[in-house]
Amino acid sequence: MARLASEAGPRSLLHPGFIGAGSTLLIAGLATDIMYWNTSNWQWANSSAWLIAAGLVLALVATITLIIDFLTSRAGRIRWMPFLLVAAAALLSLLNVFVHSRDAWTSVVPQGISLSAIVTILLLLAAATGWRVTTVRTTAAGDRL
Repeated sequence: MARLASEAGPRSLLHPGFIGAGSTLLIAGLATDIMYWNTSNWQWANSSAWLIAAGLVLALVATITLIIDFLTSRAGRIRWMPFLLVAAAALLSLLNVFVHSRDAWTSVVPQGISLSAIVTILLLLAAATGWRVTTVRTTAAGDRL
């Protein structure tokens, strides 16, 4: 039998999973930067550039799903500290992908690895909050919508 929308379970937010997945790729970019710094094997620099670019694509998807969360009334208020941490990480990653588009050694050492480390720190701080940049919208009775 079909369930009414009001009988369905609580609707969860869409954006946290995409923020977490994109963050994983951006943090992996730091790991491959460190590998390149230690080995000078140019393939690690290429891997870093691709990981950062893929992380940015997921950041865009997370932004779109955050907008959907607001339009469908899933999201409550913005949680400003995690939002600013994730936004700063995304903007620095955009700069980082341009830095990583240069020649292999200059793409990683010292600017690329420094930007990747800063992004990783910002994302780990945001991870401590559970990847949610909004509150979950609830009813007056305290039930999740």
